[in-house]
Amino acid sequence: MTFLEKEAGIVTKNHYRSKWLAVGMAAFGIPMGAAFGAALGNMSYLSIGMLFGIAIGVNVGRKKDKDAAAENKVLDIEI
Repeated sequence: MTFLEKEAGIVTKNHYRSKWLAVGMAAFGIPMGAAFGAALGNMSYLSIGMLFGIAIGVNVGRKKDKDAAAENKVLDIEI
């Protein structure tokens, strides 16, 4: 799948959503949760930040999937 994605920009259904879910959780969610936890003095708020990160990642991925579908570069399979 990497060859098709890199060379032609062709991806499977929900490819970007799946990829950006993990990126959002790691890049946005964990730092936001750590900031909430440190500010409020309770690190159990880490999970709230991760939820925000997942939401951000899913929305970014959904937008990229929609753009790929508009360009007719989506295979009708889901892996």
